Amino acid sequence: MDQDLKEFARLIDAADRIALFTGAGISTESGIPDFRSPGGVWTTQTPIDFSDFIRSDNARRETWRRRFAMEPILRQATPNRGHRAVAELIRIGKAAAVITQNIDGLHQDSGIPDDKVIELHGNTTYAHCLDCGTRYEIEALRVDFEQDRIVPHCACGGWVKTATISFGQSMPLNEMRRAERETLLADLFIAIGSSLVVYPAAGFPELAKRNGSALIILNMQQTGLDDVADLVLNRPIGDTLGTVVGVN
Repeated sequence: MDQDLKEFARLIDAADRIALFTGAGISTESGIPDFRSPGGVWTTQTPIDFSDFIRSDNARRETWRRRFAMEPILRQATPNRGHRAVAELIRIGKAAAVITQNIDGLHQDSGIPDDKVIELHGNTTYAHCLDCGTRYEIEALRVDFEQDRIVPHCACGGWVKTATISFGQSMPLNEMRRAERETLLADLFIAIGSSLVVYPAAGFPELAKRNGSALIILNMQQTGLDDVADLVLNRPIGDTLGTVVGVN
């Protein structure tokens, strides 16, 4: 290992409790497109605000059209070495959970139990009713949508939406509280594959530093917090984490 990787490993070994925080960069290596970077999803299509989803049938139909168009990519994606390294840190007790901005469910697919994945932006692998909370599976909704183009709705009369947090939608209070707790308990915070520009989620590494935690940033591009981090690695995520943690 070179010096940066040795320092990364040293900080992990020395930590009593690590807060793991992941963004799109860890999943792009599994073939999941990100949203914000050049060439990302939002460079070709404007995000649909939650208020538009609620009031406009056209917006609901377009939201679902986009979701179903992504299904082949999501179905083929599998956890990569980075996901497996995060899962290993949780398995051995170095971290209690992973805080993620991702909505793809790959952390769960890597073997991390549901209750140890704190999803700040929700999950797109299933849907739920906005009124009663009933869960719906994507495949069943896709078949009906493609047959009759009717926007999914619940037996209770409520609209069905993927279990993600859209622009204009309130952040999930319980997940935000859990993420804050993990951040404040940590003596090492590792931000992985996040541009650290989306708030309030990106406020957690800042909170960690103010609370006395060491901060490692692993991301292919620079971030706005590089200057305050204890270690910055602009490297491929899967190979870097896999090497340091010792997983294939």
